[in-house]
Amino acid sequence: MVGSGFQNIFRVPELKRRVLFTLMMLVVYRIGVHVPTPGIDREALGAIFARTQGTLFAMFDMFSGGALEQLSVFALGIMPYISASIIIQLLTVAVPHLERLKKEGEQGRRKITQYTRYGTIVLSVIQGLGISIGLESMMAPGGGAVVMDPGWGFRIMTVITLTSGTAFIMWLGEQVTERGVGNGISLVIFAGIVAGLPSAMGNTFRLLKTGEMGIFLVVFLVVMMISVVAFIVFVEQGQRRIPVHYAKRVVGNKMYGGQTSHLPLKVNTSGVIPPIFASSIIMFPATIASFIDLPMMRGVMDALHPGGVLYEAIFVLFIFFFCFFYTAIVFNPVDVAENMRKNGGYIPGIRPGKRTSDFIDKVLTRLTLSGATYVSAVCVLPSILITQFNVPFYFGGTALLIVVAVSLDTVSQMESHMLTRNYEGFLNKKTGRIRGRRG
Repeated sequence: MVGSGFQNIFRVPELKRRVLFTLMMLVVYRIGVHVPTPGIDREALGAIFARTQGTLFAMFDMFSGGALEQLSVFALGIMPYISASIIIQLLTVAVPHLERLKKEGEQGRRKITQYTRYGTIVLSVIQGLGISIGLESMMAPGGGAVVMDPGWGFRIMTVITLTSGTAFIMWLGEQVTERGVGNGISLVIFAGIVAGLPSAMGNTFRLLKTGEMGIFLVVFLVVMMISVVAFIVFVEQGQRRIPVHYAKRVVGNKMYGGQTSHLPLKVNTSGVIPPIFASSIIMFPATIASFIDLPMMRGVMDALHPGGVLYEAIFVLFIFFFCFFYTAIVFNPVDVAENMRKNGGYIPGIRPGKRTSDFIDKVLTRLTLSGATYVSAVCVLPSILITQFNVPFYFGGTALLIVVAVSLDTVSQMESHMLTRNYEGFLNKKTGRIRGRRG
């Protein structure tokens, strides 16, 4: 059904315009990645980035599609927007004003989006100033300075350039969401991650050609990768559906209710937020240690290097913590049970009120435990592939979760557009009735 449906994408004029607009915006984004920030020696910067593997810079560079390594106008990428979104979402629990806005529907959502934009600009200015000051103190391994003309002129120019680049990416993502297909912000991250796919494939073929990797190992890796992607798709779409019945109500001379529905609970409610937070926290000490040439700092880098036992153990613990923490923030069983009671809904065999909220919380806790185990397994996979099989590229982890989740969401929106088009084909444009029906 999906395959036959996507053959007709370009036969639907509106969907064709949306797909082409999305592709055009992503091309503009990829062009901007290669526009350099003024005043930088790119060769010296590249030499420094060659020794920052396993740090925050490497992770941010992956999300920005290589823009940070080149220090282009899009070097900050969309990460300030994501950070601002997460901060605002966390504040909705603690700040009553934001909590009220969240419950006001579309108008409140627009106000929260506006606050998120302001937060993005503030974070971009802070990060841009920090990067500019940090670059002035950096020296390439050969002794060359990264910044050609340090000073406040360079700092102000860098802050303006990087902040403008992030603001443009934010605008571009919103345009894709409104006029294209899929979530624009997610597609920007998706484009940055998959941009490294051609070089990874090229390295694999080069190693295969030189005999450093055997053909059987390559076949095994391909089969395993397909299996991992299929497993991620299966889990990401997995739900626990709790049946909900609605009692019959008499309003005037009419009877309402008596319907049966369900409450869907996802296996991975927290999405990709836990591994992003966990990676950021655990990589922070290694990032600081990479710029301080002391024996103790080198010990910290060695202990917290990806692939090490200590690193992976702490990484998994942080993933479990943030899975439960973020799920508790975005899903409140007490509110769900209260809304269900107000609408006359109940779970068969469970009394409304506190019993219902306790039951939902118990089910959600078990699902979150399963989801945290699944996310941890996927995120530890790259270290196993690199250390045990010498795979010359990064496969798995947060990047793979984002790519699969964005692909599923985009495909789902395309199917919705085509389904809407098919329903419209059954309607008479003049009367709005189904074709063949009489008035």
